Amino acid sequence: MSPDPLPSGPASSFGDLRARVISGAAMAAVGVAAVWAGGLVFAALVAVLCGLMVWELACMLAPEAERHRTLGAGLVAGAGLLAAALWLSGPMQVLALLILVAMLAYALGPERRLAAPYLALILLAGLGLVILRAGYGWDWVLWLVLVVVGSDVAGYFAGRVIGGPKLWPRVSPKKTWSGTVAGWVLAALIGWVFMGILDASVGLILASVLVAMAGQAGDIAESAIKRHAGVKDSSNLIPGHGGVMDRFDAMIAAAVIVLILAVTGALDALAGCPNGRC
Repeated sequence: MSPDPLPSGPASSFGDLRARVISGAAMAAVGVAAVWAGGLVFAALVAVLCGLMVWELACMLAPEAERHRTLGAGLVAGAGLLAAALWLSGPMQVLALLILVAMLAYALGPERRLAAPYLALILLAGLGLVILRAGYGWDWVLWLVLVVVGSDVAGYFAGRVIGGPKLWPRVSPKKTWSGTVAGWVLAALIGWVFMGILDASVGLILASVLVAMAGQAGDIAESAIKRHAGVKDSSNLIPGHGGVMDRFDAMIAAAVIVLILAVTGALDALAGCPNGRC
């Protein structure tokens, strides 16, 4: 999740920075290695992360559920995603994941209507990442990651240093317009840099800003779920970041947008049909 500014002075504003940097560096190292390796290694990592997010969602929305039920939801989600990504193709992948979403949502009981859309977001994002790596290459995945992380970091520092009017106080009371706009600006700069790396046209700048906006929307969506569940973090798995969903909520929303752009051909059109993919 994109970090929210704290109301106190500089020391408290950056008090969590050390833990964030250490755990963030570790996640980055594992992620870069997996993106470079591709294939089963990358697909397995994506499946594990998505399974953990489904487990966190189940724990938040069904806190009274037995432990084996929430763990089972995460395991089934991760295994189902990996199977769909590796052994199915085309529309069958999406169909299989939507059936899995319906089963998992039903298991969450009264909260199934709230859980279903976010479960779909998680699993389709996982599929999108695997497809993006296999069909477009590691450099396109790197672009996506850097846009999401870059806009997140820009929002973190701009929100604390500049402050200003709140973006959506009722849902995310500490998020500012300054941080949001700073995220767009840095995303555009990253898109400009990657124009040469990906042999893309100026349309990649627009695509980068759209991805950043999607990531910010994913951040807000998770904030709304946590507010509904009455929790501060999705879990405490990652020091300085909270849970896996707290760290990757922006990525899953951005990955779904990129998947849609890629499947419809809009990504190639915006990026100038790089490397003859159109």
